[in-house]
Amino acid sequence: MSVLKTLEELFLKGAISRREFISRAAALGLMAAVSPSLLPRPATAETPKKGGRLRMGLSGGSTTDSLDPAAITDIMMQLLIYGQLANSLVEIDHENKPVPELAESWEASPDAKAWTFKLRKGVEFHNGKTMDADDVVYSINHHRGEKSKSAAKAIVKAITDIRKDDKHTVTFILEDGNADFPYIMSDYHLCIVPAGGDFTAGIFTGAYVLKNFEPGVRAFAVRHPNFFKSDRGHFDEVETLAISDVNARTNALKTGRIDVMNRCERKTVRLLERTPNLQILRQDGFKHYTFAMQCDMKPYDNNDVRMALKYAVDREQMVKTILRGYGTVGNDHPISSANRFHAGDLPQRQYDPDKARFHLKKSGLKDARFRLHTAEAAFVGAVDAGVLYREQAAKAGIDIEVVREPNDGYWSNVWMKKEWCAVFWGGRVTEDMMLSTAYAAGAPWNDTSWDNKRFNALLASARAELDEAGRRRMYAEMQQIIRDDGGVVVPMFAADLAAATDRLGHGKMAVNWELDGFRGPERWWFKS
Repeated sequence: MSVLKTLEELFLKGAISRREFISRAAALGLMAAVSPSLLPRPATAETPKKGGRLRMGLSGGSTTDSLDPAAITDIMMQLLIYGQLANSLVEIDHENKPVPELAESWEASPDAKAWTFKLRKGVEFHNGKTMDADDVVYSINHHRGEKSKSAAKAIVKAITDIRKDDKHTVTFILEDGNADFPYIMSDYHLCIVPAGGDFTAGIFTGAYVLKNFEPGVRAFAVRHPNFFKSDRGHFDEVETLAISDVNARTNALKTGRIDVMNRCERKTVRLLERTPNLQILRQDGFKHYTFAMQCDMKPYDNNDVRMALKYAVDREQMVKTILRGYGTVGNDHPISSANRFHAGDLPQRQYDPDKARFHLKKSGLKDARFRLHTAEAAFVGAVDAGVLYREQAAKAGIDIEVVREPNDGYWSNVWMKKEWCAVFWGGRVTEDMMLSTAYAAGAPWNDTSWDNKRFNALLASARAELDEAGRRRMYAEMQQIIRDDGGVVVPMFAADLAAATDRLGHGKMAVNWELDGFRGPERWWFKS
């Protein structure tokens, strides 16, 4: 606790603000040991009530869905496993901070290569077993190794060893330092199951116990009587229904067949807002839409071409027309204002046909035609966005041909194959996770094939840096490098839009994932 003592001394001397003190303590997993006198008093809020059946109508769902957390791919399973049945070592709160969940606290070595987690005692699995270090080691190892097919394999690749120190202590050894490691341990794939158990059995530690599961159709769960969070898990029952069609979800909500739906149709949100007894749940998080250029393919290997196309898009009009105002303008990098190290003082790129024309002329490709590949599979409204982009660019003398691709196979045949295409990104809760996934040289999902030496060096340095101010400077520079040299046009960040009965109560919602960080069923309640 020497680190906490130092932080407390700095705060009491006025060397750091209360907000910075709380942020640092939370990042180090030390909030449980902070004196209540140092914390702000919470605002008076509605007292959650127990009871009722929550009925969710969600997009996604497939007959191939599995209860194995390693195989989670769509929102129905994210809301079922992570939102009802299971927990990870770390949870992300409504301020996008990592807070203890199955872990009680954690501490890093000075180089951030070794992370020691103290586990919460007395946590009970649905089968009655008490959780210990063996369960954690077993669960995380499920996602590691050459034979693993886990969707989380890439994010745990840096773990070189997991050591059980005692019954309630686990240490992770990393290949390189990573100041954001607690965030990684909040990933919805990294749920803890009983050691030696079947990962598809649905036995976890969560607020609800699974009673029935029809893959791609329906799931039904009831409250776990011995759930370790006394202030969560308010519903008696949760029913999860796969309703892929947005119109069908909307009708089910309006007629009272369900209590909450995800991914509202933007064209009808205004009507839902005026519908009696309904509420809109809006989250402004990390989701963004891009037009990705392959920097190793002509003509996009020329930065003047990339700059011309960046100046040729009217972001304000794109947000107003495509997102119906439910979003914010992008600045040609993937870090949103919800991120901790968002470069808010980086000048906003504006629509400027004259500058677009200048860069195109400088590139020597004044009469070139640029083919933009798109489909509704890229994101809702992607085809319309391409057409709007073409009209905007024409005012700068730039000729864009919008190529409408089939929805089927878009992500396997177009994305990362064609030279310029529309892309959906859900974003990531930390800068390192987003940038390492999509912008680092050689990353499997680097969908612009971009390679910038200065950026790559900064990315490695920032990952291991524990000093907040130093990290902020490095991430700000990285955002500027992407903005001015990268192969991606980022015109807009899209809000997540869900709708629910006005009987549904909730606190401030997390924005790291949809529906309160995928934790709506655990966190919400009925008002009456």
